[in-house]
Amino acid sequence: MALDIPQERGLSYLDHKYLDGLEVCRFPLFNFLQPLPLDWMYLLYTVMLLGAVGIMLGCCYRLSCLLFVLPYWYVFLLDKTAWNNHSYLYGLLGFQLALMDANRYWSIDGLRDPRKRNAHVPLWNYTVLRMQIFIVYFIAGIKKLDADWVQGYSMGSLSRHWLFDPFKLVLSEEMTSLLVVHGGGLVLDLTAGYLLFFDATRPAALVFVSYFHCMNSQLFSIGMFSYTMLASSPLFCSPDWPRRLGASFPACLRRLLPPTEPPQPSASCVYGGPERKGRGQGGPGLRHKLGALFTVLYVLEQFFLPYSHFITQGYNNWTNGLYGYSWDMMVHSRSHQHVKITYRDGMTGELGYLNPGVFTQSRRWKDHADMLKQYATCLSRLLPHYNVSQPQIYFDIWVSINDRFQQRLFDPQTDIVRAEWSPFYPTPWLKPLLVDLSPWRAKLQEIESSLDNQTEVVFIADFPGLHLENFVSEDLGNTSLQLLKGEVVVEIVKEQRNYTLQEGDRMQLPPGEYHKVHTVSPEPSCYMYVYINTTDLALERNLTQLQALRDKVQNGSETEPLPPELQPILDGAPGDATPLDPVVQAFVRRQQRLEELQRRRNATLGERLQRFADKKYFLFRRSFLMTWISLRNLALGRPSLEQLAREVAYANMQHEESLGAAGTEGVQKEPERAEL
Repeated sequence: MALDIPQERGLSYLDHKYLDGLEVCRFPLFNFLQPLPLDWMYLLYTVMLLGAVGIMLGCCYRLSCLLFVLPYWYVFLLDKTAWNNHSYLYGLLGFQLALMDANRYWSIDGLRDPRKRNAHVPLWNYTVLRMQIFIVYFIAGIKKLDADWVQGYSMGSLSRHWLFDPFKLVLSEEMTSLLVVHGGGLVLDLTAGYLLFFDATRPAALVFVSYFHCMNSQLFSIGMFSYTMLASSPLFCSPDWPRRLGASFPACLRRLLPPTEPPQPSASCVYGGPERKGRGQGGPGLRHKLGALFTVLYVLEQFFLPYSHFITQGYNNWTNGLYGYSWDMMVHSRSHQHVKITYRDGMTGELGYLNPGVFTQSRRWKDHADMLKQYATCLSRLLPHYNVSQPQIYFDIWVSINDRFQQRLFDPQTDIVRAEWSPFYPTPWLKPLLVDLSPWRAKLQEIESSLDNQTEVVFIADFPGLHLENFVSEDLGNTSLQLLKGEVVVEIVKEQRNYTLQEGDRMQLPPGEYHKVHTVSPEPSCYMYVYINTTDLALERNLTQLQALRDKVQNGSETEPLPPELQPILDGAPGDATPLDPVVQAFVRRQQRLEELQRRRNATLGERLQRFADKKYFLFRRSFLMTWISLRNLALGRPSLEQLAREVAYANMQHEESLGAAGTEGVQKEPERAEL
């Protein structure tokens, strides 16, 4: 957590998220939760970081646990859009450690208190931690018994990653996805907890789970989760493994390592049989009974909570509950094709449209009814500042989940500001997932694979009585609409003409115009748009010609000198005061990107480690400097704006250069921060 707080917890960009006076909609679990002023948020993160360091060192252990856990859960509950399973797991582990005796071995507290030095730890401490890790694996495996995962639709494109190249030597990409990605993930999650528990199977289990988590660290941007799970694996080993490991070192090094002597008895433990008599100990006391009771109740609660969605029905959408505490990791993948936000002035009736995500710093609101309600309520407070009175807000959100048709998630005719929502009742304006159309996915993949590289396709399913309003850009030539199921009426808005399509019918759509597709059949309609981006196609042809010309000049087959406007394709630099042609400029930019990618692929291990170290250095450097500025502001007051600007500029020094030259992959993994 000491490494995680500046990174995934957001200390390095805290001023971007909680800047004072920032006009932004937030999504706390409880609406009364609000962020502190920016300088106080930095103080809160400092307290959390000090708590994490204190737990790590075993220094003022119980106080350190409180210093970490309380700020952590406050920050966690403050923003539902940042929820995920591993962030929830960190909070659980912090809570568990606050109740445990995790400062009994090689700790600073042990140096100060002989009773805590090298002392026994109650078995229930290990039981809770082991059961927590077991639940993470096992419940994740149970969730993967979902039909979409078993059939290979959840992570369909993951097998394209280079990590799976060894498997593709003997399997096709499709079979690698089905057997290795989905089948292997299912089997590992279901069995890992059991295999780690038993002595006979633990060595093999340690190898497989270590390989699994190392792969995940490269496949996904999941912060410290992979390393946390790697660190949790030795919990299943015999508790004395550090002593046996230390005893194998030469005597001259053992002074620097944890002690290898047997632990001393502890008042926190209950000893049975002859040991109890030898120590003169009676039966279990109240503390021991409470520890046993907590263990049983906590484990039962953790098994129950992932299936408690029948209680919190308001959080159920196409998937159950808020993502983060159900251990349904990677089971559902979504793609959003179309998001439209319409507002109506309650006084004048005037209609208008908002950019999706305006006044937010996240995209998660699109998939959850509770967040959509919070977003609409926030917009209703902000829009009156822009001369919109008593606003009504309507959302038209199209989503595909696990390679299904794109379809509406919420009723576009419902004013979400005034719509009812309760955490304990189903959301009435949620549209159902069209699971009856799931068998179409094989046919959709067949259609998509039959198209050439220049042709794109979008598959749509819509409900009876609703319509899709769409605009065909002039860049999209030869755009057609073909009906796969049901009956629709296509309205060309400019021509004010309607065309009825039956199953199998196809029609061309005029570019540069709006059209509406009305579903008139009693059952949902299914259709597809097929189009070619003619502008991109023409650009690609021009770039190919420029590449051929560049190759000819470089290999000497082109003897004629290049005109000045084409000279940049060789050296990448424009001539004196010569404006670049847009096509030439696009070619130069692409060549620079390709050269950078090639340079990265050919980089030595030392160069890659240097890039990684530079990226982390500037991240931690900015975290430290911005925290120092805020703590100074709290202690001494804020200086002038000019001085603050200079200090922030110094904190940002080389940060953008570091991201651009040493880590564009980091920017790609965090698009929301890049946009911010």
